[in-house]
Order: sequence, then C-alpha cells, then structure tokens
Amino acid sequence: MVRTGTATEVQPIDRLEEKVRQLVGMIDTLRAERATVADENTRLQRELESLRARLADAAGAAAELGTLREERELIRTRVVQMIGQIDKLNL
Repeated sequence: MVRTGTATEVQPIDRLEEKVRQLVGMIDTLRAERATVADENTRLQRELESLRARLADAAGAAAELGTLREERELIRTRVVQMIGQIDKLNL
C-alpha cells in the first residue's frame, strides 16, 4: 500500500499506532493480572474451606469436651456419695 500525503498526515497515524500498541500491552498486562488474581482467589477459597472444616472439628471437640466434663462431675458426685455411705457404715 502506498502512502499518499505529507509527513504531517503520517504523524497522527504513527501516534495512533503507538497508542494501539500501548493499549494491547495494557490488555496483556490486565489479562495476566486477572489470571494471577483468579489463581489467588482459588487458593484462598481452598484455604477458607480447609479452615471451615477445622472450625467444625474444633466445635465438635468443644461439644465433646463439655459432655466429658459433665460426666466427670456426675462421677465425682457419685463417688462423694459412695464415700459418705462407706463412712456411715464404719461408725
């Protein structure tokens, strides 16, 4: 293709071409950043699920601990009652 015109007509085309190249570069950069953010988001979602599972396990352990403490207090009360009955028998 043959250019017809003066040097002043070519300068705006050259500037336009440079701006298009800059925009293409910016689009490439944004795509790379979006991919990085998507990967980070995926990693954080996995970590969140893992932490939720650990939290559920901890809640289950806390409930079990509460049950064991209640049982221990019940056994302690029964032992105290038995000791009291044994003491009465020795009198």
